Amino acid sequence: MLKNKDPFKNLVLDDYEKELEASIAQGEWVSMPKKEFEKEKKMLQEAAGRFLELKKSKSITLRVKNENLIKFKVKAEKSGIPYQRIISTFIDQYANDKIRIAI
Repeated sequence: MLKNKDPFKNLVLDDYEKELEASIAQGEWVSMPKKEFEKEKKMLQEAAGRFLELKKSKSITLRVKNENLIKFKVKAEKSGIPYQRIISTFIDQYANDKIRIAI
């Protein structure tokens, strides 16, 4: 077993990392009071959670005419793509202004 081996011995820093290291050595960084740190940490954790929620899929119930659903399923089957994926793609493209519909 290797003892006392310095894992940073051959570490090579890029320019940005060198700049950060120099600013720390010059005392440009200070510790945040624990109370402020905990408040900031909680806020960042909540923000991260909201971001992850945006990436998840959500099941919905949608009422459509049976005739339209049957036609949609037939077209989807011909294309070899599951009809729910096609519906999801339509919603995604409309939500992100990639397609427009005439009402």
